[in-house]
Amino acid sequence: MAEIEIRLPKMGESVTEATITNWLKNIGDAVAIDEPLVEVATDKVDNELPSEAAGTLIKILFEKDQVAQVGDVIAILSTDGAGATSAPAAAPSNNAAPAPTQAAATPASTPEAQAPAAIKTNDGRFYSPLVRTIAQKENISAAELAQIAGSGQEGRVTKKDVLAFLETRQAPAAQTAPSSTPAASTAPTAAAASSGIQIKEPVVIANAGDEIIEMDRMRKLIAEHMVMSVHVSPHVTSYVEADVTTIVKWRDRIKNDFKKREGENFTFTPIFIEAVAKAIKDFPMINVSVSGTNIIKRKDINIGMAAALPSGNLIVPVIKNADRMNLVGLAKTVNELANNARNNKLKPDDTQNGTFTFTNVGTFGSLMGTPIINQPQVAILALGAIRKVAAVIETPDGDFIGIRHKMFLSHSYDHRVVDGALGGQFVRRVADYLEAFDPETTL
Repeated sequence: MAEIEIRLPKMGESVTEATITNWLKNIGDAVAIDEPLVEVATDKVDNELPSEAAGTLIKILFEKDQVAQVGDVIAILSTDGAGATSAPAAAPSNNAAPAPTQAAATPASTPEAQAPAAIKTNDGRFYSPLVRTIAQKENISAAELAQIAGSGQEGRVTKKDVLAFLETRQAPAAQTAPSSTPAASTAPTAAAASSGIQIKEPVVIANAGDEIIEMDRMRKLIAEHMVMSVHVSPHVTSYVEADVTTIVKWRDRIKNDFKKREGENFTFTPIFIEAVAKAIKDFPMINVSVSGTNIIKRKDINIGMAAALPSGNLIVPVIKNADRMNLVGLAKTVNELANNARNNKLKPDDTQNGTFTFTNVGTFGSLMGTPIINQPQVAILALGAIRKVAAVIETPDGDFIGIRHKMFLSHSYDHRVVDGALGGQFVRRVADYLEAFDPETTL
């Protein structure tokens, strides 16, 4: 019987693992080539993976909620017609549970670089790559791992189990000898760790009648990412106000013709992205990342735009090489990414390699905001609501009061590498490009 191994494919430059969230086929089901086989989730996006071959599914090597590494065999198809019968299909089904242990334990037990000797165990228990990574980072010994009660399938230890263990393990250490055991501190910053400060979130007790809502997977990831960003980067925010009257009038004039010609809407977003890309070219040290004491100056200008999902969560699709596109190209790319985000059709690569992010808080009626930096970037721009205001208009014949369309721009930046002068000049330059928009621009 010919068998084909289905492996977890590479899903982006920085994606090394994925969580199996749902199998779309059962043991014994026929699978066509390019037919969706499994749903997976990375730290960036959820995605359906199509089958790279046709056949009958005879083995599932990673069950729901298990973590697989890129390149791992996650399923096996049979190309033999006999494999579709009920008898062969039942046998793999009965043996499917132990398979992940054997398949996943092999790479974990050989490369020394993947896990330190302290977390290698001889007790026969399987520890996922995520659990082993946490154990390595927190210096959890093999003996301590063996004591952790697993809540996962077949008693396997999950991330939640390890984090719960760390809370009970570290609390006494912090009370008895906080100064002599800095390695046991849960503080996420180097400064906090060196001072012995332990940062713990409060335990909140629900009152009678309160509703308890469990965070979904994406919300947990967002929460972790935001907390990490605030602890890593000292945030500073600069504000400017821009007069976008010319842009508002120009868009009102061209949007219907654009809709008839292109079949899609022309929003303000492409204009904002164009202005940001121009300003980045003027101030390239905004387009950097920090790695230890090194500053990585990015060559490409890849602008992420924060988009709200139907669930209420946020995701950041990335417009690659935004500085090389005209307004039409930007409009089509923005619309495509926004639609794919709303319909959960973003590919992993669509959210990778951003170098600068902007978020349009004005969509929800906010005048301004203090956005949190999208690591590993060093700056993020929030665009407020466009509103009509009374403003002083200067003319050669004197000043007068008129009605103008204005908006606030809020620029948060990492004060480790972006000083107030650079952060303020950059956001002022974005506003200058918006105010100098040519009303004779054609699409």
